[in-house]
Order: sequence, then structure tokens, then C-alpha cells
Amino acid sequence: MGIMELFLLASGLSMDAFAVSVCKGLAMPGITVKKASVVGVWFGGFQALMPLLGYFLGTQFKDKITAIDHWIIFILLGIIGFNMIREALSGECEATNDALDIKTMFVLAVATSIDALAVGITFAFLNVKIFSAVSFIGVTTFILSAAGVKIGNVFGTKYKAKAELAGGVILILLGTKILLEHLGLLL
Repeated sequence: MGIMELFLLASGLSMDAFAVSVCKGLAMPGITVKKASVVGVWFGGFQALMPLLGYFLGTQFKDKITAIDHWIIFILLGIIGFNMIREALSGECEATNDALDIKTMFVLAVATSIDALAVGITFAFLNVKIFSAVSFIGVTTFILSAAGVKIGNVFGTKYKAKAELAGGVILILLGTKILLEHLGLLL
């Protein structure tokens, strides 16, 4: 997986966290760097941790399913992408309070990073330097989440649905590209 593919994947995975961050920013009366950083650390940390866990789970099964790994990647990324598109079209705001306590942020961080666990499983089947990849995903999510808090506070939910929609499309296209490459239909 090249740097551009990793960037697209990290951006796509970050869109759920970005959308929730926008909602958090919408609910916050005053945004500070500290508040935006807290949101970014929670979401970025879990977006890095979950694919790492998925990778270690996936390596347990790698030898048994290498013949169909490209189909698994395609299906998982497709499901994640379609769910993101469905959420984007529903127009709901997942987090409408400004709470940053451990319980609230833990639940939101896990909820927005479940898809990253599935992506981590796909990393076990690809030629990925896992620690570099999860670090890149975590930093990308941190930046987008911290920015999302500010964007939500300033612009409201104007960009939330578009971000989720773009993230879903990116993941579906990436899964399709990987499938086509493994089938020899794309160079």
C-alpha cells in the first residue's frame, strides 16, 4: 500500500470521527485548543489502536484465507463505506452535547473506530508497515477531529454530511481498487 492509498484510507476512516467532532463543536459554547486537542487525542488514539488490534487478529487467520483475502478486503471496505454513506444521507448528528468526560469520549471513540478494526484485519493481508500505517491514521484523525470541533463551532453541521459521504465513497473505491488489482484487472 502506497502513501497516497494510505492517506486516502486514513482520511476515509477519519470522517466518522470528523463528523462527531463537528457535532461536538456545534454543542460547545467556547472552543479552546485544549478542548479540540482532547477530542483529537481520543479519536486519533482509538483510530490508531483499533487497526493495530485488527492487524494482530487478522494475522491469526492470514494463512487460512489468503486465496480470498482481496474479496474480504473489498467486502469489509464496501460495508464500512456504504454505512458511512447511509449515515451521511440520514442527516443525524451523533453527538450533540459538549461533554468531554472519560465515559462520553470513550464511548464515542470506540463507536467511531470500529470500522478501523475491520480495516486493520485487511492490513494483515496487504503489504503494510503496520506501525507506520496506524501512526499515520492516528495523526490524520487527530488533525481532522481537532479541526472538526472548530468547524462545527463556526459553521455548524454544514460539512458533516459531505465529509461522511466523501469518506464512504473513498473506502468503497479503495476496496474496489484492491480487488481489481488482485484479480489482475488493474495495474
